[in-house]
Amino acid sequence: MLKVAVIGLGWMGRIHLRNYTEMDVEVVGVVDVNQEALDQAAEQFGVPTFTDLDELLKHDLDAASVCVPTSMHHEVGMKIIEKGASLIIEKPLALDVKQGRELVEAAKAKGVSLMVGHVERYNPAVQRVKELVAEDQGMISITIERVGPYPPRIQDVGVIKDLGSHDLDLIRYITGSDFKSVYAVKSTSLGKHEDTALITAEMENGVLANISTNWVTPYKSRKISVACESKYIAANLVTQEVKEYSAFSTYDAAYSVREWPLMFREPVKAELTDFLSALREGKPMPISGEDGLKVLETFERIFDCAC
Repeated sequence: MLKVAVIGLGWMGRIHLRNYTEMDVEVVGVVDVNQEALDQAAEQFGVPTFTDLDELLKHDLDAASVCVPTSMHHEVGMKIIEKGASLIIEKPLALDVKQGRELVEAAKAKGVSLMVGHVERYNPAVQRVKELVAEDQGMISITIERVGPYPPRIQDVGVIKDLGSHDLDLIRYITGSDFKSVYAVKSTSLGKHEDTALITAEMENGVLANISTNWVTPYKSRKISVACESKYIAANLVTQEVKEYSAFSTYDAAYSVREWPLMFREPVKAELTDFLSALREGKPMPISGEDGLKVLETFERIFDCAC
């Protein structure tokens, strides 16, 4: 039985912990500086708690979920790697390219597995979109909207590195291509970091991409639309609904719509299942450190050009 730990008991850390307690693993401990969060975890899940990561690392450990703020990913990740444990780091991989590259190289040198938690890849709606795109082979453009209200819990990065990281990864994943060129405009109105951004890109395979993301919308919206030569695909990532529209017919001035029913699935559980399976079977991580590094490199290009 794999021995696992969760570092950070914020919103995502609690989800990781709950899922681990429902899996065939032993949770050897959770770490947080908030004693109230630790007490709740101990009461609800009966797991050992620690306020000091170094104390946890004195115990046997096979793998850990790193769910601390982005600014701490490098420090925490390097300690876990040095321990010789594998890890899944919540997106984005690190604060910048330098830190991300150090994590990837350290994991390779130590011989441990590193996965990046770009969890939206495990959304059933995203997976259906990718399947439908693959059937067409004539993808023209992809547009993603990811907006919502301002999250007071996130103070160390802006909306591009928080919400935008999902979509930069999804665009690479769905198009099967890397960014050829990328441009952005952004603004700050509520906090010290940008809270609105419009990102436009061209992929190396010629697909055009656009991301609209912000923390100034009063409701949560997560949508993807893909234009192909023979179809148009619209997906709602919150409700996990996907619709496929046929090309417009000039003959009868009409088009058809097909709804793809999906069985609702919790993406984090699917993600952690893949992480643990790869560890047990000695297989490559489904979302590698290099995948996470590609997103960080795109951040760098965006901030170099953003107005």
